[in-house]
Amino acid sequence: MKVYISADLEGISGMVSWDQMKEDTPEYTKAVELMLKEVNAAVEGAVKGGASEVLVNDSHGYMRNLPIEGLHPKANLISGFIKPLSMVQGAEGADLAFFIGYHAGVGTRASICDHSYSSGSVFRLSINGKDFSETAINAAVCGHFGVPVGLVTGDQETVNQARVILPGVLTVATKVGITRFAASCRHPLEVRKEIEEKAQAALIKFKEEGFQPFLVETPVTMEITFMQTAKADVAELLPGTERLDGRTLIYRGKDILEVYRALQALLFLARSVS
Repeated sequence: MKVYISADLEGISGMVSWDQMKEDTPEYTKAVELMLKEVNAAVEGAVKGGASEVLVNDSHGYMRNLPIEGLHPKANLISGFIKPLSMVQGAEGADLAFFIGYHAGVGTRASICDHSYSSGSVFRLSINGKDFSETAINAAVCGHFGVPVGLVTGDQETVNQARVILPGVLTVATKVGITRFAASCRHPLEVRKEIEEKAQAALIKFKEEGFQPFLVETPVTMEITFMQTAKADVAELLPGTERLDGRTLIYRGKDILEVYRALQALLFLARSVS
C-alpha cells in the first residue's frame, strides 16, 4: 500500500509568522526541524498501519525545506521547484494521501498565514463557484487520480475546512489561531504523538471502510481575483482566460487537472509584477 504525503509548513505547531518560514532567516532552521518531525510522525504512523511505500512531497515555498538525511528511512522525498503538479506532485498511483502542516484558505479569520497558493497574488480563488483553499484544490487533484485524503493536519480553522469537504477525514489541530500571526500552539511532542496515531488509524480505516476521493463536477470553471490589477494584466496573457473586471479572471477547463495546471501558469505570470 502506497501513502502519499504533501507537506507544508504554515500548519506546523509553533509556526506563527512568515519570518520563521523563509530561508536565510534566524528561525528557519528550527522551523524546518519542527516540520521534519511532524512529517516523520506521519510516516511512522503510516508504516505501523501497513504502508509498504511512503512518498513525501515537500510543498512549501521553493519546496526544498526537508533535509533528506533526517527523513524517516521508510520514506522517499520529492524536493525542488518547479514541479508540474506543485504541491501534489507524485500523488498519482498512491492509495491514500495525507496533507501535513496545511493552512486555511485566503480570507479565513484567526488562521495562521491564511492564503490560497500565493499570499502575494491571490485575493480569492473559487472552483465552480465555491471558494477553494489549498486543501480543497489539492484534494480535488488527488481525487482526479482516484486518491482519497485520509489525514489533514494544521491549525483549527484548517481542519474545520477540511472536514466540510472531506467527510470522514481524520484531522490533527496543531494550534488555534488568535489572529493571522498569533496562535495558541500545542506542544510539539503531543502533536507528533497524535499525528502518528491518526496516520495509523487512517490506514486501518482505509482498509476497513475506505475514504471517498474528493471530486469536482466537470467541466471546471476557476475564478481568480488577484491582489492588484497589474497581476491580472499579465495573467490575462495566458490563452483561454477571460477578464471579468480589473482584478478577476475566469479560466474554464475540461477537468480539475487542466485547471490546476492553468492555475500554476497564472501564478507564475502574476508573480512577475506587483
